[in-house]
Amino acid sequence: MAIWARPFTLEELNREAEATLVEHFGIRFTAAGEDWLEATMPVDPRTRQLMGVLHGGVSVALAETVALYAANRCLGPGRIAVNQSVNANHLRPAAAGEVVATARPIHLGRSSQVWAVDIGDRQGRGVCVARLTLEVCARR
Repeated sequence: MAIWARPFTLEELNREAEATLVEHFGIRFTAAGEDWLEATMPVDPRTRQLMGVLHGGVSVALAETVALYAANRCLGPGRIAVNQSVNANHLRPAAAGEVVATARPIHLGRSSQVWAVDIGDRQGRGVCVARLTLEVCARR
């Protein structure tokens, strides 16, 4: 059963990301299912840290991006989801190529949502796992 309250296309999501941090890091929404959203991000000079591997903070930015875009598509008009907390565990470094992030809901409540985001490389190895708690509130 689909969780989306507002239909969307990947093209629409990518267009909304223009001129934001999402575009700057090269994040692209690439697939969606009935209860998940996927995005990719390159591991390149924009996203690497001093040691030449994917910056942990950028992994968190990717996780938050995918979860927030998904969460807000689960809400009707006049409601928005905003991040309250994020927990991330970095599992292995990624030095090149791209990573794939998949967000799935754990809890979709009236006043809060909890999302799990798995980030991995193209070889299917885990890079980061994140859990986000989002507040659902009225749009101002």
